Amino acid sequence: MTFDALDAAWWPYAFIVLAAALPTYSWRALGVVLGGRLDERSEILVFARAVATALVAGVVAKLVLYPSGAAADFPLALRLAACICGMAVWAFTGRRTIVAVLVTEAILLTGQALS
Repeated sequence: MTFDALDAAWWPYAFIVLAAALPTYSWRALGVVLGGRLDERSEILVFARAVATALVAGVVAKLVLYPSGAAADFPLALRLAACICGMAVWAFTGRRTIVAVLVTEAILLTGQALS
């Protein structure tokens, strides 16, 4: 088999499975096996959760304050209002992420249509 034979239509899908899916699921399986033995209230897990939350907050802030692509067309006030309303809906609906995302999108699309 030569390198040129790798231009078959199935090769990108096989590469995705080999290079992305297998390592991801391997680490997830290892996490499940080891995670059952960890105490949720241990200092290292509290720290890890705090770092993960801070990273997500930073990404969301970057997306709201300095968007790229189509989101850059929305005014800053609309993006902030949609984000705040989405967080409020998330908090008041028992942390249902899909509901908060849908409300946020509805606010953004309605605001863009009205402006």
